[in-house]
Amino acid sequence: MTRLDGVPSTEDQNEDADAADRLLRSTGAPVPGQRQVPFPLQFWRSAIGKKWAMAVSGIVLLTYVLAHMIGNLKVFLGKNEINTYAAWLRTLGEPALPRTVLLWGLRTGLTAAFVIHIVAAVQLTRMNRRARPERYQSKRDYASANYASRTMRWTGIIVALFVIFHLADLTWGVANPHFVRGDPYDNLFYSFQRVPVAIFYIIANIALAFHIFHGAWSMFQSLGVNNPRYNRWKRYFATGFAGLIMVGNVSMPLLITTGVVSR
Repeated sequence: MTRLDGVPSTEDQNEDADAADRLLRSTGAPVPGQRQVPFPLQFWRSAIGKKWAMAVSGIVLLTYVLAHMIGNLKVFLGKNEINTYAAWLRTLGEPALPRTVLLWGLRTGLTAAFVIHIVAAVQLTRMNRRARPERYQSKRDYASANYASRTMRWTGIIVALFVIFHLADLTWGVANPHFVRGDPYDNLFYSFQRVPVAIFYIIANIALAFHIFHGAWSMFQSLGVNNPRYNRWKRYFATGFAGLIMVGNVSMPLLITTGVVSR
């Protein structure tokens, strides 16, 4: 309510401030009278910015997952193949760069992409909840939302826990009693010969496949590629990529723990 002297009341000023804040969070657009912020930060604060951050970081992570799987599959070619590959990773960039410098640069970039992906997902979820504070009162229609999209939160948590254990098991060695630094071949066999560990790897990689399927599908929309003519090809790509990763990653613990492949 405006006072008789034409000055907005305190309630009106608070409502205007709340409206401006909601507009900034949802669109990232500058609000008249509000302090300007740098464009990158303004873009990050918007829902579109967070979707772009998730999409771009997701592409980086998908590329890594594919390359990592191809490298690990060398375990089926023998000890010399995968150990030589692991040693080659440490010499990337030589002689222009010192040993392991490029490898650590890649690790730093992957860590940054992983953190950005998680932070953007959490903040986007909070923004959506603030936009709709009340739950749906009627039973939701899941015709357009497949199982993968409805379980993204849980598959994301499983994958995050899996990454931590995977590092502790095969990179740091603290979760593998027979770990030998520089010997990934024996480390893989020692790890997957433990049935509970092999089962966890299989479950985690199935969850990863579901997460990848929806992520690979939705990243096109986040980047503005949402023409209905391309939907069929986007689904083919998402299904094929997720299936390839699942089969490749699951084959290692499955075949080793069952004794089909042995040292």
